[in-house]
Order: sequence, then structure tokens, then C-alpha cells
Amino acid sequence: MRPGASRTAAPVAFEQAARPALADATTRAAVGNATTTIRARRRAVVDETFGWDALRQAGEAIRTDALMRLDELLVALERAVVAAGGEVHWARDALEANEVVAGLVRRAGATEVVKVKSLTTDEIELNDALAEAGITAIETDLAERIVQLAGERPSHLLVPSLHRDRHEIADVLRRALDQPGLPAEPAALAAAARVHLREAFLRARVAISGANFAVAETGAVCVVESEGNGRMCTTLPETLITVMGIEKVVAGWRDLGVLLQLLPRSATGERMNPYTSIWTGVQADDGPTSFHLVLLDAGRTRALADPEGRPALRCIRCSACVNVCPVYRQTGGHAYPTVYAGPIGAILQPQLAGERGAAASLPYASTLCGACADVCPVGIDIPRILVHERAKVVRRSRPGLEGHALSALGRAFSSVERYERAQRTARALSRPIVRDDRVRWLPGPLAAWGRSRTLPGVAEQTFREWWEARERGA
Repeated sequence: MRPGASRTAAPVAFEQAARPALADATTRAAVGNATTTIRARRRAVVDETFGWDALRQAGEAIRTDALMRLDELLVALERAVVAAGGEVHWARDALEANEVVAGLVRRAGATEVVKVKSLTTDEIELNDALAEAGITAIETDLAERIVQLAGERPSHLLVPSLHRDRHEIADVLRRALDQPGLPAEPAALAAAARVHLREAFLRARVAISGANFAVAETGAVCVVESEGNGRMCTTLPETLITVMGIEKVVAGWRDLGVLLQLLPRSATGERMNPYTSIWTGVQADDGPTSFHLVLLDAGRTRALADPEGRPALRCIRCSACVNVCPVYRQTGGHAYPTVYAGPIGAILQPQLAGERGAAASLPYASTLCGACADVCPVGIDIPRILVHERAKVVRRSRPGLEGHALSALGRAFSSVERYERAQRTARALSRPIVRDDRVRWLPGPLAAWGRSRTLPGVAEQTFREWWEARERGA
């Protein structure tokens, strides 16, 4: 298992997990090749799209409007889902969501479920919670199934097994499917996985999905994917359970139409994704006979209350920012202590989980180059929010001595007289530690900070003092 890949290990700060990731040449090559290919495909379809900038602006406006009306739209969504024969469950956090889902599976009399790829269920670690309840969860997205069989975490929002090459994938499937002679050819690997998963589809009584979007005016839920496994999950089983972050709601069908133009182009470099599944409640003799929508908060209302950080909730999980990020391309996704790897995770996870623990390291996993903001299809200014999140981390964790020092500086800078007095004091106090106009060492807690910096000494004469002396001389 790769370093940092365990699904159950305690989260590790980014700077610690990044070291072994940088030393893994295989992962770096796989991530670099895959992200380069995806970026090129995205660039091609964006360049051919007339009015792309206007489309992005429309997407930004749609997502912003939905967030500002979230309370109204969620109530409308619940009303529409219930009217269409579905049930709605509200979950304040991961624990409540997992308990709701496990209870619904038990109510259906099932001990096994099939799953559509879902970042939200990965976020709340639903599979582990179901396992503790005696329920087996089978991921049906091929890449997601590969990392599940390998006992790893996904390493990319869109392509969970991005960190593995075809030879490693073949090794995983040979062991899991007991096919030692399985060749490391994409067609052969896909065929073997298809047979393996089809058995699960045919015996499944319950399926679990996430949601890309939900339409408040009709109660429709939308999932986009590229393999058809999602369509199998949302049509064959008797019971369908969808776990959706509350920020995924949009007002109407026209809004959905805009977002479905932005998402595939930004995500996979396609004009349209191969499979778009949309369902509304339940229909007689058509798909599941029982539909449940679990609306998850888990920190989203806290993020919504922060005007500076709120735009992160506009994210449509396309991964365009991940693919252009120079940090992600070097470390891969397992260096991030969150399923939301890359720039979006660096601003979203601290808001959802709080700026503490391993999440506090994420806003610093960036060069602030701005490439992520340039490609975001809904106009999230990720670098601006990264700086905002860094400030929150500093305010929360600043040592007492540092706080007092900065307060003292603030007082000194707020008055010309105090500023000039501080200059004279600094000049007198610094003389013992200055050699050749350079500070050679700093005392006490400043020593470690000074060792990595070449600092100029305090000038014997300030510009103002020089000017006043010059004027007197004249």
C-alpha cells in the first residue's frame, strides 16, 4: 500500500505526507501523464466552445444564486421529492448520515449494496460505517473499485486510481478476482471487471449514489458518469439511496442545462458526458420502488456563513483545478488529508472540518500561482480563499508571544512618534547582534526564525533623519 493511502489511518498533515509522495517516482509519473492528457483535452473543447467566458459567468451566477437562496431551495426540493413519492432525510453531520443510510439498508432487508462513485459518501466514510453495521458496500465505478480492492483512498476527484498504472491495476485485479493470468491490457482488465461487477448489479437490492445536482422545482436528481455503472445502480435495485451535500441544489432546469455544459468540458474534456441519469421520485414499473434522499450538512452551513470562504461551495467537482495545480501534479492526491484533493480541497476541507488538525495544513499546499482560478468553470477565486484560510489558521494557532509582538508593532505603526521611538530603540538594541550590516543571530524564540534568513541590520540613520540633517545643513 502506498504511503498515506490507507482509508482508515488517522489524517496526516500535508507537509508530512508530501515527503514520501515526492519520493514515489511511479506515482509522480502516473499523475503527471494523466493530468497532462486531461488538461490537453479540456483545452481543446474549451477553445472550440463559442462564448465560453459567458457560459462560465452564467455558471457562477447560477451557483451563487442557489447558495444565497439555499434555505428556500432546499425546502422546495424536499416538497417536490416527497410529492414524487420519495422520502427526504436531513443529516447534520457524517454520523447522522451514516446512521440514516445503514438504517434504510437494514429496513430493505439487505446486507450488501452497490454504489455509484460519490465524493460525498467518501467524505463521510460511509463504506466503513456500513461495514461496522455488517453491510458490504461494492463500488461499481471501475477506478473506485480498484482503489477499494487495493485498500486505498481515492487520489483524484474524478479518476480515483490516477496514481496507478495498468500493470499495478492488473496486479490488484488478479489477486481480487483470482485470475493470475489476467493480462495488463486495458481491454482485458475492463472485461474482467465488467463480469465481476455485473454479478453484483444483478443481485443488488439496494443502491447508493451521490448527486451532481438536484433540481428544486421538480425534485429531480442528476448523476453524470462515463461507464454506465451509475445507470445500472439507479435503475436495477429495488431501493435507491442518494446522499447529497445541501449545496448541490439548483433552482430549475435551465440552471441544470448550463451546468451540464460546463461540467463535462472542465472534467474530462468532453462536449457531453456519456451517461446522464436523471430521476424524479419513483414511478410504477420503472426503476426502484423506493427512493430516499439524504441531505447532508457536515459543515456546509458553517462555510455558507463565511462571506470570504462561501464561494468554495459553488464547486461542481469537475477537478479542473486539480489537474492544473503544480503542487498536486508533484505529490498526487494521497498527500492530502481529504478526499477533496488539490486546490478545492485546500479551501473546502478546512471550512467543512474546521481549521484544526491535519486540515489546517491544507491552505499552505499551494504556490498561489492562480492557475486554479483561471480554469474554474464557476469562477471560484481559489487563491483569494487560500489566503483567507491561512489567516484563519494563523489567528487560531498564533502563539501568545507572537500575538503580543504583533500587537506591539501595530501600536508602534499607528503613531509617528511611537514609530520613530521604536526605530531608535531597535537601533540601540540591535548593535550587539549586527556584524557587517547583517544580523548574525537573534535572541530567544526568534533564533530559529533568523537562522533561515539573511537580515539587514537597523540603519544608523533613517531617511527622515537624513533629510532633516540635510535641510538643516542647507
